[in-house]
Amino acid sequence: MKFLHTSDWHLGRQFHNVSLIEDQDVVLQQIVNYVRQHPVDAIVVAGDIYDRSVPPTQAILLLNRVLTELCQTLNTPVIMIPGNHDGAARLGFGAEQMRASGLNIISDFAQMLEPVIVTTEDAGEVAFYGMPYSDPEQVRHELQVAVSTHDEAHQHLCQLITEKFDMSQRHVLISHCFVDGAMESESERPLSIGGADRVNHQHFLPFDYVALGHLHQPQFKGAEHIRYSGSLMKYSFSEQHQKKGMYLVELNHDGFVASTFIPLQAPHEMRIIEGELHTIIANAKDDPRRDDYLLVRLTDTHAILDPMDKLRSVYPNVLHLEKPGMLIGVDQEMRSQRLKRSEFDMFKDFFQETHQAPLTSAQEQAVIEVIQALKQGEEQ
Repeated sequence: MKFLHTSDWHLGRQFHNVSLIEDQDVVLQQIVNYVRQHPVDAIVVAGDIYDRSVPPTQAILLLNRVLTELCQTLNTPVIMIPGNHDGAARLGFGAEQMRASGLNIISDFAQMLEPVIVTTEDAGEVAFYGMPYSDPEQVRHELQVAVSTHDEAHQHLCQLITEKFDMSQRHVLISHCFVDGAMESESERPLSIGGADRVNHQHFLPFDYVALGHLHQPQFKGAEHIRYSGSLMKYSFSEQHQKKGMYLVELNHDGFVASTFIPLQAPHEMRIIEGELHTIIANAKDDPRRDDYLLVRLTDTHAILDPMDKLRSVYPNVLHLEKPGMLIGVDQEMRSQRLKRSEFDMFKDFFQETHQAPLTSAQEQAVIEVIQALKQGEEQ
């Protein structure tokens, strides 16, 4: 059998006050088109469907449209769990009624123990177990078991599931967690502090495939069949070099066969550009992706008037600007040099930026006289 593993859609997310809903729409349509051209037996979404527990209306409408295309138009079962960004009860509303249409939302512990069965000729019955995101307090309260960390909670939940195994079936686990040792990104919301959110991959070894969500970089940890698909698209500048996509997973009667990465491309990439302002502006004319979302680091060491406006004249989606060149005082000697700059030197920089021309000799003399007069007045 073949199924798609995706996660961390974060529908409704904003980045530096810019809505990403249109980009998310484009990328989700790529998933729909892939399924239309390459039919699969199921689609797994491993949590963080929405970016917050009470999502905006646009995000709900987008999800509704995409799921309608996948489940009804393409007749492909979708199996999803809530992540730490989702409200489990809200996401799971009407789940029992929607199951008949092919949408399977596993949002509580009772549903976790009732797998979604997908049957194919080459793999037989495949049981998909969804483990909704739950912190240790929820597990301790609802299941009356003494757990204090995410690792202990996952160990207990995995044990409950494996006790239900039908050994004639293949077994897929869907979970939203932080596997110890995996690589994280800046855009992920921490599950806890002090390392208590880490989960040992050993708990997942009995499964034929583990579809993980939460970490935004595609990767596997502990074994080839324990994988993060990564996020739908880039959600921070730290992810600028990451490839985004989904996994096409293949199983047969013996279990895991292979996973193939299927890339997805957002209309706007997230990039970091570094250099002096005049160089960045000059290079923009040959940049084929001028509409990308950008963080710009200026290395200029002199004052610049309205650098953001100048940059946005060639890169309309500059979202963040850093000026490390203006913070030369990393060591004491350089700090001292900057403090030695006179009022006259700073005014010269200001004049150059505002008029795009240097001071004339007469203007320099006039400025010097004004500064001296002001200093004399302060001394008196």
